[in-house]
Amino acid sequence: MINSTVRLIHQDELSELLELYKHLNPDDPDLNVADIQAHWNKILNDEMMKIFVIKHEREIVSSCTLVLIRNLTRGARPYAVIENVVTHPDYRQNGLGKRIMRRAIEYAKELSCYKIMLLTGSKRKEVHNFYEECGFQKDVKTGFVLKLM
Repeated sequence: MINSTVRLIHQDELSELLELYKHLNPDDPDLNVADIQAHWNKILNDEMMKIFVIKHEREIVSSCTLVLIRNLTRGARPYAVIENVVTHPDYRQNGLGKRIMRRAIEYAKELSCYKIMLLTGSKRKEVHNFYEECGFQKDVKTGFVLKLM
């Protein structure tokens, strides 16, 4: 069992995060850290976006992104969206994904979010089971995606 804590990402960990993301979307083109530094700084300074990580030794091995959305319904309580959930294949089945999801959910609760939504492009049953074990329900709403690229 890996005992590293779940924490927010640090500014100097962009390269490590991009390496981990290769396991999330292997077909994505590589990004040059120097070219996206300004974009990275905007992400880090965005109070409505949090990237949680678990680091083992010198490598980020699990991550998820929580985006908070201000709202004027539900008593003006915000809601959140979780994206980019990934654990390095060598570290899966160790509870890291559940730990990082639990922390993201706790953070959303601390900010009085009334719900958290996520979409997965995976059709794999074990991925769906993972999200259900984290407390998400798959038949509550219908999701639609409009790809813009």
